[in-house]
This record gives sequence, C-alpha cells and structure tokens, in this order.
Amino acid sequence: IYGLITAVIINGKMEAATYSQYSGYAHLGAGLTVGMSSLAAGLAIGIVGDAGVRANAQQPRLFVGMILILIFAEALGLYGLIVGLVVASTAEGKGKGLCSSYA
Repeated sequence: IYGLITAVIINGKMEAATYSQYSGYAHLGAGLTVGMSSLAAGLAIGIVGDAGVRANAQQPRLFVGMILILIFAEALGLYGLIVGLVVASTAEGKGKGLCSSYA
C-alpha cells in the first residue's frame, strides 16, 4: 500500500511540458526506496512471525514480545515511505534547469 501511495503522489506531480530528467531520476529513486524498504519489512515480518508463532506454541508468555518485534519490523517500511515522500517532494524544486539541452 505504501507503493500505491507514493505512485499517486508522484503521478500528481508529473507534467509532460516541464518534466526534467532530474525529476524522473528522483521519482525513480523514491519508488525504489519505498519498494525496497517494504520488501525488507515484509521479509522481517515473515521471519519474526514464523519464529514467533513457533515460540508462542511452546511458551505463551512470549506473545507480547512477538507483537512488539513485529511492530518494529513494520517501522522499516514506514521509514522507507517517509524517505520516499521526502525525495519525491523535493525533486520538483531542486531540478529546475539542471538537465537542460544545449540547443
């Protein structure tokens, strides 16, 4: 869902007449940041969830600790979303006239 949010925000900033290469690469970087951090968060949640369910079957007291670790793993994806939104929002102002043609 974080990727969808980022895609909608980037799509709202795209205009064919004023879209520079700098903005394109910044938006690509923003998308890759969100995608890779969400992938890492999903992998961490999968590993922790598997180990947590197995540990919970043996020792029910570990349930609260497992939930806390899952929340920390999800924070990785949220941090990636924040960084991606910052990169996407600053791409428009900083790229003006940076990659213009010589003609």
